[in-house]
Amino acid sequence: MVTAKSSQSTNAERRLQDLGIVLPDAPHPLGAYVEAVQSGMLLFLSGTLPIKDGKPQYVGRLGKELDADAGRDALLTATLNALSAAKEHLGSLDRVSKVVRVGVYLATSGDFYNQPIVADAASELLRDVFGEDKMSVRSVFGVASLPLGVPVILEVTFEVQT
Repeated sequence: MVTAKSSQSTNAERRLQDLGIVLPDAPHPLGAYVEAVQSGMLLFLSGTLPIKDGKPQYVGRLGKELDADAGRDALLTATLNALSAAKEHLGSLDRVSKVVRVGVYLATSGDFYNQPIVADAASELLRDVFGEDKMSVRSVFGVASLPLGVPVILEVTFEVQT
């Protein structure tokens, strides 16, 4: 883990290396939309899925077919895809000056209540990559189902240097 003190003196691209993270290829839209739109200093990412090579890596609902650990793993995959989409759009994650907002959508059974624990997987990875001082607000939603049967979708808004 990167500490808050070290995060302020190291850039995001270097932190990825230090964490041993190799980003996957940036995701491609699975419909009539784009993965990223920049408006002024804000970069909005479409909801990213736990997909690899165009295929869902996780399918099912948390609390039924999948447990919280599988949900965290799925969300880590979605977060890596979000970072890849941002890097493809920006050229470098070092242009991110703040993680503004994270929205996590979790497909859950009616009695699954560990949404915050699952959502922490994305927040913790973003904190480790960008630093404690660039952390975001977050919303977490439990829903009945998500596209392609995946258990998680992640939305991220970044403030970027122009």
